[in-house]
Amino acid sequence: MTDTSDKEYLSQEKFDELKQELNNLKTVRRKEVAENLEYARSLGDLSENAEYQEARELQSAIEERIAKLEEVLQNAEIVSNKTKSDSVSMGSKVTIQKSGEKDTHKYELVGSEEANMMERKISYMSPLGEAMMGKKKGDEFSFETPNGKQQYKIVSVE
Repeated sequence: MTDTSDKEYLSQEKFDELKQELNNLKTVRRKEVAENLEYARSLGDLSENAEYQEARELQSAIEERIAKLEEVLQNAEIVSNKTKSDSVSMGSKVTIQKSGEKDTHKYELVGSEEANMMERKISYMSPLGEAMMGKKKGDEFSFETPNGKQQYKIVSVE
């Protein structure tokens, strides 16, 4: 169990999505798994019953996910990116440029549950996210990577 004082920062959309997933797991999926277990039990010898073992494993995975979601939602703090700020914070869309390069990269700072590199959403707790927090347009910053220290500049903050 993680420390319950840890806040989980979420957008309202992600909070609602997780709440819906939790509700689905508790109402629909739990019932389906219970029915699968009942059916598998009716097949006889449980020690050599693959259907029963599979249903038990699925039940365990669902219960773990329910516990995780309940913990995340209980510790969630909704972050609104409606507040305009000129410094990087949760929900900010930040364009950065690596020193010595022309290309820029745009990222959105999100909580760890929402992080998704395919959508260019990075956790504020990641090395890059942490290094950008509190910076303003024009600020330079660096952070450690497996390839050594990287130097970047904040091009814009939305």
